[in-house]
Amino acid sequence: MNPINIYPSGLKAMIADYMEKGFLENIINMFKHDVSLYAFIGDMMKDERFRVRIGISALLETLKKEEPENISKAIPSILPLLRDQNPVLRSDAAYLLGMIGYKDACPFLREAASDEDENVRIIAREAIEEIESGSDDV
Repeated sequence: MNPINIYPSGLKAMIADYMEKGFLENIINMFKHDVSLYAFIGDMMKDERFRVRIGISALLETLKKEEPENISKAIPSILPLLRDQNPVLRSDAAYLLGMIGYKDACPFLREAASDEDENVRIIAREAIEEIESGSDDV
């Protein structure tokens, strides 16, 4: 049985702790070995530790370059954050979706481009521009 199904909360906490300690390479290797870990991205973005949230951006940037065929697996866990009550999470989600470059995220980003929070609106618009001007199809 897959460990992600047995100990999901403990595994998420361990990955977040590794991220805070700067063990990005270890985490990258974990994601390369077990693509089911992409499902944790959204929950990990809710972590209050700044280094964890910044680490997720670095993780996804690296995985987009090194494992482009798997990067879209993060999207289902990121999309719900566009509607989170926290505007920082909404803007972070928009940023990540733009960075991933998945064209099917544009309708969700267009909705976020009308967000009540100005920063969310700006980042959502920038994400749409980045996706529409990008040449990669994720």
